Amino acid sequence: MSQVCIYPKDAAAVTGNGYQAGKRLLQRIRVQLGKPSRALVSIQEFCAYTHLPEQEVRAALNAR
Repeated sequence: MSQVCIYPKDAAAVTGNGYQAGKRLLQRIRVQLGKPSRALVSIQEFCAYTHLPEQEVRAALNAR
């Protein structure tokens, strides 16, 4: 089964930033979507926010 949600280390790896930047990015996504601070962010939500192609993000996550 493929990964459904994205974690800070995944966000950091995909964007080329550090872990803390990945945490901040996911928190900004949660705020925009009106989610609680500990809610999971799906790969689709991440891609919609960052305007990255979902297939490329999934490929990058699977390559790790």
